Amino acid sequence: MSQPLMPKATAVWLVENTSLTFDQVAEYCGLHVLEVKGIADGDVAQGIKGMDPVASGQLTRAEIERCQNDPDARLQASESKYKLPPIAPRKGPRYTPVSRRQDRPDAIAWLLRNHPELTDAQISKLVGTTKPTIQSIRDRSHWNSPNIKPVDPVTLGLCSQIELDAVVQKAARKAERERKKAAKASGTSETLLPASETTAPEPAVATIAAPEVQEEKKSYDADSVFAKLKDVKIEDDEE
Repeated sequence: MSQPLMPKATAVWLVENTSLTFDQVAEYCGLHVLEVKGIADGDVAQGIKGMDPVASGQLTRAEIERCQNDPDARLQASESKYKLPPIAPRKGPRYTPVSRRQDRPDAIAWLLRNHPELTDAQISKLVGTTKPTIQSIRDRSHWNSPNIKPVDPVTLGLCSQIELDAVVQKAARKAERERKKAAKASGTSETLLPASETTAPEPAVATIAAPEVQEEKKSYDADSVFAKLKDVKIEDDEE
């Protein structure tokens, strides 16, 4: 399903003028459900004027009423009378409005604190900044470092929740691949080693060789003992 021409402005209008659920608005506008909730709370899309999708011919009043009566239903866009050319993907850093540019250091500080796995290139593309700015905020050499406070870039309107989740998942997959590659290069395995390799060998028990011929135990009786005593000469002690 094609998205409306101005997704956030359309979401603002739907939240303010209809009783549609957050999921219905998010799916129709191509936004994250948390973004729609932020619009309803006034934390996201501040200052954006809502655009009526009925007046622009993107939705019908009957379609909105049908989905309001059935929370499980999904909005179906009206067929446009005009065919718009496909929008080519934009290359380079994201354009940030002048009114939002002073918020970029706060968003960069939030990303550096909560998602250290993101590269400078990913942060630069996500919030529309430069690598020297990111480095100056990281080492606290930025001219406005004392006043920088980490703030979620989605709350500031610098990116969408879907874009942030996609970048974080991509960085996590890359980190996992590098970890597996490093483990493979070092020769370590993630599986358990056999017990024969992890347990210490049993100490050798010293054995005493038995003599080939054991002496027979001698038996003693009273006659033999006293018979030998008779042969012993007792010498008187000399004074």
